[in-house]
Amino acid sequence: MDYNTLPVGDWNECHVSAWLQCIGIKEEYVKKLSEEEVTGPVLKKINDSFLKNIGMKKGQIHILLCERNELLERLSKRTGAGQADNPIFKAPKTSSDSSNTINTQEKKVNSKIPAIVKVPAEKKESGLKSIQITRPKNVSTSQVTSHQNAASETDIFGTAEEPSREDTETSVSTLIRAENGKSHSVHEKRVKALTPSRFRPFSTQDINFKYVKNTVLSPETGVINLITPCHEYKSLANAIELDRPQLQAKFASEVIRFASACMNIRTNGTIHFGVMDRFEGDKDYEHGQIIGVPVRNKDVYVDALDKNIVKCFNKSEQEAARNCIRPPVFIEVIEKDTQDQHFVVEVDIEPSSSIVKGKIFEICLPKFNKDSNKTIYEKTPVLYQRLKANSEPVKNEEKKDFILGLQERDVRRATAESSNHEDFRKTSPDSARKLLVLLNDGKNYIDNFLNYILVTNRCGKEDLKFVNFLMRMNIFCVLDFDEDSNVSGLHANYKEHHTTNLHFLQDFANKSQMTTNEFKKHLGLFDNTCWIFCNGRSDYLGKEETLDENTWIRTKKKYLKKAISFFCDELLPKGSFMVLFLLCSPVEKPIVDTFHEFYTEMNGMDYILCISESKENYEKWANAAQASCSIETLEQRSIVGMKLSHVDATIQSMMPSAICPRHLPVSTKGVCALLTLEEEKMFSLEILCTNQCDDIRLDLLSTQEVEEIERTFYQGRRVSWKNFWLADKGSCGEVIEREACRDVHKILDDILHGNRLRYSVAKLKIFHHPGSGGSTIGRQVLWKRRKDLRCAVVKSTYPVATVCQHAVNFREYDENDIKNSLPVLLLVEDYDEDYFDELKHYLMEAMAARRVHSTKCCFILMGCKRSNVPETLCKASPLDAVAVTHKLSEQEKHLFKTKIENFEEQKDFKPGFIITFVLMSKEFKETYVREFVEHWMEGIDLSSPVTNLIRYVTLLNSYVHNSYISLSHCEAFLGLGVYTEKRLREYDFKNNLSEEARLIFIELRENTTYISCVQIIHHLVAKEILHQLSGSQPQSQIAMNLLQEKVLLHHRFGQEEFIKFIRDLFIRRDKKSRGDNTDSLFSPFIEHICKVENCGKAIEVLKTAYECLGKDAFFAQQLARLHYNYEKFEDAEYWAGVAKSHLPNDSFILDTEGQVYRKWFSFTVDNKTDEVTPDEVIQMIEIALKAMKCFRAAQQAAKAEIDSMNNAGYFGEVEVGCRLLKFLSTLEVFPKNTQGEHSELVRYLLTDYIPEEIKKPWEKLHSRLKGLCQNIYTALDWISEDLSYFQTDKNQNNEDEAVEKEEHVYNPRRWLKRQTELYGKFFTSESLTVPETKLVKQMNIYKYGGGSVSTILSLLSDSKDERSVNKLEKIISLYPDDPQKEILQDADLINYILCHITLACLSPGSSKLLPFRTLRNLSSRYSKQRRTGFPASAYFLLILLYWPDDALDTESNTDKDAILISSLQSMKHLYDIKMKNIAPRKKRIYTHFFLGKGTGAGKLVHRTKIDKLIKGSLNERRMKWLYGDVWKLNEVHSVLKRVTGWTAKGKIFAQGHAGAIPILPLHFDSVPPGNENVTFYLGFSFSGLVAYDIEVKK
Repeated sequence: MDYNTLPVGDWNECHVSAWLQCIGIKEEYVKKLSEEEVTGPVLKKINDSFLKNIGMKKGQIHILLCERNELLERLSKRTGAGQADNPIFKAPKTSSDSSNTINTQEKKVNSKIPAIVKVPAEKKESGLKSIQITRPKNVSTSQVTSHQNAASETDIFGTAEEPSREDTETSVSTLIRAENGKSHSVHEKRVKALTPSRFRPFSTQDINFKYVKNTVLSPETGVINLITPCHEYKSLANAIELDRPQLQAKFASEVIRFASACMNIRTNGTIHFGVMDRFEGDKDYEHGQIIGVPVRNKDVYVDALDKNIVKCFNKSEQEAARNCIRPPVFIEVIEKDTQDQHFVVEVDIEPSSSIVKGKIFEICLPKFNKDSNKTIYEKTPVLYQRLKANSEPVKNEEKKDFILGLQERDVRRATAESSNHEDFRKTSPDSARKLLVLLNDGKNYIDNFLNYILVTNRCGKEDLKFVNFLMRMNIFCVLDFDEDSNVSGLHANYKEHHTTNLHFLQDFANKSQMTTNEFKKHLGLFDNTCWIFCNGRSDYLGKEETLDENTWIRTKKKYLKKAISFFCDELLPKGSFMVLFLLCSPVEKPIVDTFHEFYTEMNGMDYILCISESKENYEKWANAAQASCSIETLEQRSIVGMKLSHVDATIQSMMPSAICPRHLPVSTKGVCALLTLEEEKMFSLEILCTNQCDDIRLDLLSTQEVEEIERTFYQGRRVSWKNFWLADKGSCGEVIEREACRDVHKILDDILHGNRLRYSVAKLKIFHHPGSGGSTIGRQVLWKRRKDLRCAVVKSTYPVATVCQHAVNFREYDENDIKNSLPVLLLVEDYDEDYFDELKHYLMEAMAARRVHSTKCCFILMGCKRSNVPETLCKASPLDAVAVTHKLSEQEKHLFKTKIENFEEQKDFKPGFIITFVLMSKEFKETYVREFVEHWMEGIDLSSPVTNLIRYVTLLNSYVHNSYISLSHCEAFLGLGVYTEKRLREYDFKNNLSEEARLIFIELRENTTYISCVQIIHHLVAKEILHQLSGSQPQSQIAMNLLQEKVLLHHRFGQEEFIKFIRDLFIRRDKKSRGDNTDSLFSPFIEHICKVENCGKAIEVLKTAYECLGKDAFFAQQLARLHYNYEKFEDAEYWAGVAKSHLPNDSFILDTEGQVYRKWFSFTVDNKTDEVTPDEVIQMIEIALKAMKCFRAAQQAAKAEIDSMNNAGYFGEVEVGCRLLKFLSTLEVFPKNTQGEHSELVRYLLTDYIPEEIKKPWEKLHSRLKGLCQNIYTALDWISEDLSYFQTDKNQNNEDEAVEKEEHVYNPRRWLKRQTELYGKFFTSESLTVPETKLVKQMNIYKYGGGSVSTILSLLSDSKDERSVNKLEKIISLYPDDPQKEILQDADLINYILCHITLACLSPGSSKLLPFRTLRNLSSRYSKQRRTGFPASAYFLLILLYWPDDALDTESNTDKDAILISSLQSMKHLYDIKMKNIAPRKKRIYTHFFLGKGTGAGKLVHRTKIDKLIKGSLNERRMKWLYGDVWKLNEVHSVLKRVTGWTAKGKIFAQGHAGAIPILPLHFDSVPPGNENVTFYLGFSFSGLVAYDIEVKK
């Protein structure tokens, strides 16, 4: 059924879609609303936020809501007539929407005929032809025909009577709608009609002047003062479709009548065609509304006057008439988003007294006679005059008096002209004051934090002399319409002072659908000024050509829209930037379109400013721009006619800083100038200069502003350089220096001047309680060292490689001798361990590449890290770390007390607003924090939106480090965000907050984008507020409410950061390595809910998070983990499957799936009863085998992941496999033999044997179970090889932390040893038949620890050497007596040889040892067979065996060198595959052996032996390894042998058997520059040969 016949409340989605299409909503949004199930009742309630959330743009939203509101309003008015909720009264296509008209017409309508004009869709586009026009009285008898099948108005509304005035109005408005080819709603027209328009200046032909369609001119006027023109309007709507003679007759008749009336009265006047007069206007159109008419041939109008003046006026008055009636002026009528061209045709009448004096103008008006097809003229001349707003004939009885008054009118005209020409002094506008107000709201200086988007066209040579003000403003982006800008224009000038990223408009298409952050980084926004060439670039080799206006609109305008939408909707919050139009040359349409787009996106002119020295350029721009904005508003926001040199000087005088070159210290104890251009190239560093802040004009800062700067710091904001500078100047108190600051200076001095072994990059760490001043200490140190060192703060959002490059450039900037440049002190705030270590690694490699020797430190990385246990972390590296806690010394307490007293002396001081500082002075004791919050809670309205906002901010701040909510999010949440045309913000965020909220909120600025954000003043305060607010609403409910806040989740500014904080709230676990108290299984928030509320609430909130945050796979993963942790295994299985469906190749999610089955298996086994059924046994085995299958899938996925090393799948498979073996051994079907061995089970697993009782029931399990032994063996072998690479001694000596459930994490070597022994014991049955004897021996080898490289080498770590010797001798005895005759498998031979080397280290005189030469011979297969199938351990053995031996290698031998070099190459290849793209911190290679002073196997000294020579605690021994102190010990000198070698091109070489062998330095920067002879200690690792303690040979 048609929606027109139904009440709105009964509409379904199809009816709503039809209505939306009818009012012109885009198809994509019609479909979207249908998908959202928008029915009639929903349509009634729909609002702006709902439409924004589904992605609708503002223009479409405006149309929809206006039409909907008009529909509902009209329906409500008709409720009394029984017509409520009936859409027929909307009738967007009716000829008239006037209720009066409808009522009149309804009397004539047959009851069976519908009361609405229904125009088929295919006929809507046919314009004029599709609608029957009723002939108005003043139109000739010709009738405009209708489209066939279209009903006429006569048919619909009654009999063909002579139309009334009302009918005429209807027909005219209908004609104009059709003629324009557009269907506008009544509401839309009337909204537009409210916008007033200016008249074209009288008697001018300004080609730049334009009218805007549907704006309104002032009503028609009569005589005012003879000089001010009177106005008359004609729509010309009907006549425009007439042929040429008819149109000319109509036009001439109207002009000559109006002209004669004006000339007779002696008044100026203008008649306008294409404007609705007061008779033609109907309910659709206002009196004076500008419609325009199509002008195909302008000569028609010019000729009409020329031809008819002669025939209408008496011969004696014709010349005067010609001089008074000016030629027609054609003013373009502009309308956005249309290419149709319409004009208002205007004729000025100026009866100068010298021309018309003494003359009377009687006329014979023309009229077209359709019968004769000729223009005829009235026979009797008529005298016209202006009466009020009409041109009326003078009545016969009044004609005499009229003529007698002629002389008086001539005198008045002459007097009026005379007074009009008198000179008067024009008052020049105060453009400088206006510029000041527009740029910075009348403040004395420009806000440093405001970004500017510059839109400009071609700048001339003279203009370029006066654009220096642009060099000092924060130009975020430039939209440049000058194709020569890079060669000779503004960009050529700008790039001499600043770095820029050059783009074209199409770069903003984002075809790859990157996220906002990804796209921002891709374009390099906020790094340097973004310079967009909007219409070609002449010097670009890629041929970016300049386009004409029409081609540009067709091909480039869409990209302009995307760029501006990206800037305004996603990147820059309103109020954080201003758009500056700088018009230096004639304006073209593309730059006007740019204005339209900004005006639309920014909802007005509030933050748009135009500067134009040329009035002509401005007027052309403004006249075209008025399609969006009124001329008056444009003038208010524009600086016109002010010389660019004056603009330049005025703006520069407003700058808050003086022009002052920034200085850096140099190695010669002087300073150098840091050019802005060069500084901007190092955008990843916040550089601190020796004269930092000296450019600030202190005279512009009032006492109140200085006090505010100091107070905001003590309120909780991060300290700024301005704080230190003002303190040094004595303008405010000193920033309190905590005692830890002195400790940092001591460590710095020790790094720079101490006797410790120096590397090119040193580390210094500051661990601090949250809010204890750690970051302040870091910046204080930089401030005090800025004149001795080059200092900068690292912006850690940038990649390490970028920071490294910039840091190196910073060190070498303007230095003559880069080898002796000043050290660089880099502060890394809130650092991540991987980032910190990777930065150190990159910097060391960079210095090594530059041949900078490490006798002098080049970089000092000072890292600040928040931690709840700073003292514990400090103890781990006491020589280079400082702990800062909330605990204050007595001296610090005194300083804090004095500072508070100073604050209390200030005027209008409020103690509450430095509460962070007050609590800090109380050491953040729990009682003080609790009492403060309790007092604060007394005034809280728990139901207010502000309190909800507080809940959300405290929730995030309590659990997520450094979290915040952007100010833009807060404003959107509180319903604030409307701007007015008058630049007055209708809200102020702070004023809308409660007093309590203002007390605990601090506003910060994000470092890279300068977006303002909100935090709670302190982490501990946030936790206590959340705790106390939880009394009225549990934390799980607060989180649920937060997830339902679509305004926050879908708000586009800072959306990615906000979503990240929410993800961290639910997913990010605590890690001790990150400074947290514990290593948590789940996020602290989820663990809190489980503990304080219940597991069900935690599951519920995670499910909601999964749904609300785009069904994220990692939320499903957390749900799986949470379910299996609480033994809900079916649900865990489901959620693991959900996670896997989203990311089927993610090794971590596949591992989680394996863990589900692993935990399930362990649970069922641990809880099985003695009466377990066979089916239950099968089910348990199935679960275990599923777990192993999942873990193998995780292993394969991990191999393909290049950015991570996830080995959990191997550990999981071994643990489940060994547990399954243990379970199988308990089953009755596999009884133990008399020796207590599992012979029956081993026989089943390793042979074709299957017990009868399980042959059928287990038929689906047999093949998988018989592969169990090999699967476990493969996984154990991989783990062993993997552990051979890395230093995995996290907590080998800390029994408390190396708990068994995570033993594979804390002590994987011990875990491997234990699991290997367990695995071996199952397969060591002595009762097996002869074919299995070989396997039994192999399993016995495993049992004793000889099954892998790692377990063999771990025997060297046993505290009792004798125990290890016995095991090794047993292992060797299990191998064939002559392994050269019995060929061993590759892996077995590797283990066999390594057992001999290990035994030689522990017991050189053992009878089981083979000669070293024999071991070399045994390894020959690995050197002779050139294939890559051997594991890394094979090549590791070769370098151990073939390193030159003083006893065995007395002669030169190139073959042995070839073995060494080939092995080293193979090891490097395997190492690169193993490493992938992981952080250097995780690449710490473990050196197993060092070269000693013996011969044969005796020359190999294991690391554990050196460890035993080092005295002190575990931590002290680690420090000696870390800082190289171990190489200074005499005990080490007595054991190890120094190798002689040389350096060349930054590499180290040693003499092999015949030639050079490459050696890898432990630290690249330890390699001496140039070509030197060196000595070093040689280490053997799985990455190759490593040089330690490199020294130049004396």
